[in-house]
Amino acid sequence: MPMLLETSLRMVRSSGNFVRYALGILLLIVALNAFGGGYYGLSGAEDIPTEWLEGSPFQDYFIPSLFLFFIIGGYALVTAIAVFRRHRLAGMIAYSYGIILLLWIAIQVAIIGYTSWLQPATAVAAIIILILTWQLPKQEH
Repeated sequence: MPMLLETSLRMVRSSGNFVRYALGILLLIVALNAFGGGYYGLSGAEDIPTEWLEGSPFQDYFIPSLFLFFIIGGYALVTAIAVFRRHRLAGMIAYSYGIILLLWIAIQVAIIGYTSWLQPATAVAAIIILILTWQLPKQEH
């Protein structure tokens, strides 16, 4: 019986590691994507029509790109670090990031419409972030 308990505990620990690594890697991928998109927008977003911004508070892509780079990308990076380091607030940070990412993409689609496969992919990533966050070991919530 003790062997069964020990094996069960090992499985729980390893599944916690799987969730942590899956969440952390997903956050790093989202961060890299946001840094790339933010950089592209900050450097002028050539090939992206500014007509998409009509009716929005923005004249060009500078402010949204700044937000994308620093808030979406930066927050994803900080969240990934918290998850990998097993910070006691990692779950709360990751959950709030998932919500922010969902809001970001919803607002983006509301302003410019559906323009890229990256929009639904980002929404799916946000939902997966939320699901994985709920699966983190309890001490990280």
